[in-house]
Amino acid sequence: MQDSATWQTLMNHIATWVEELGFHDFGITDIDLSAERDAYQQWIENEYHGDMQWLSENREKRLSPSALIEDTCRIISVRLNYLPENTQKVKTLKDASRAYISRYALGRDYHKVVRKRLAKLGKKIEAFAATHALHPQPFSRAFVDSAPVLERPLAQKAGLGWTGKHTLILNKDEGSWFFLGELFTNLPLPTNAKVAENECGDCKACMQVCPTDAFPKPYVLDARRCISYLTIEYKGVIPLEFREPIGNRVFGCDDCQVICPWNRLAKHSAETDFQPRHGLQNAEILDLFHWREEDFLRNTEGSAIRRAGFESWRRNLAIALGNAPRDLRIVNALEQALTNASPIVAEHIKWALERQHSNKRRVRKIKNPAGG
Repeated sequence: MQDSATWQTLMNHIATWVEELGFHDFGITDIDLSAERDAYQQWIENEYHGDMQWLSENREKRLSPSALIEDTCRIISVRLNYLPENTQKVKTLKDASRAYISRYALGRDYHKVVRKRLAKLGKKIEAFAATHALHPQPFSRAFVDSAPVLERPLAQKAGLGWTGKHTLILNKDEGSWFFLGELFTNLPLPTNAKVAENECGDCKACMQVCPTDAFPKPYVLDARRCISYLTIEYKGVIPLEFREPIGNRVFGCDDCQVICPWNRLAKHSAETDFQPRHGLQNAEILDLFHWREEDFLRNTEGSAIRRAGFESWRRNLAIALGNAPRDLRIVNALEQALTNASPIVAEHIKWALERQHSNKRRVRKIKNPAGG
């Protein structure tokens, strides 16, 4: 074991490397997540995870990082802002003819971007540790929403922010428009976290604005009612009660972030990888519905939108067309698509046609938006 000066030198280097790699903040925490155990177990027992069975599997690994990667004793949590400028969030939400895509998915898939940078950080740390004999076999392992890791509790312990009532991490100076990533290591790095005080106060804007009432109580999300879950993770027939509230949200939902007062302070990202591609920040729903599968695969190459798959993409667009203003072009497109649609997509096309013919449009609008 080297003296404290060597460890401090490494910490100084980490701070420099983090900035050089483009991250906007970092923190280092121990691996004790015992405080999360009861709440997580209860969340699973309530079946709030829906069909995401991987969240109920490997629970011990989620709650004990060293059970996931042996000998892990520290976790470096990083934050990377992703919101581009001029994405017209509220304007798009209010235009029922345009598709709303969660702003994190407008550019390149964040998993690859963040993980690649974290891996580079890990290599730099390992090299320093080996050179200065800080550990006989230093290791690091990068994770970005890709393994049984409780990234938000770890980010909170690392001092990157507090858990908001919408269950996302909030930062007093940056809001919540950022990605998280974790670097596991066996190096006993000094922890540098000052846990942020929860500053949500009495505000319940995020809970009240949710179109599908997905928050049974503060700090708890019922994924089965969440538009992000329904349009991305869920592959089945979307229940009738959710179709109208989904409105024009065809991939994910940002309502709880858009309305959050703390996001008035959010800084925009200049990252080239996160800039909108193919005009998806305000695309016409009907134009997207005309995509063939090869168009979908080409236009979503390297994008998180691929996660939904073409069938769910068509299903979501059909719902959005059902919520759009009556338009003969929409009716014609839906009728033509019905001839060779899969059973799941056909179910939603029929619903959309019924809506178009009856001219029922009661898309729930976001209230008192926090930004444009």
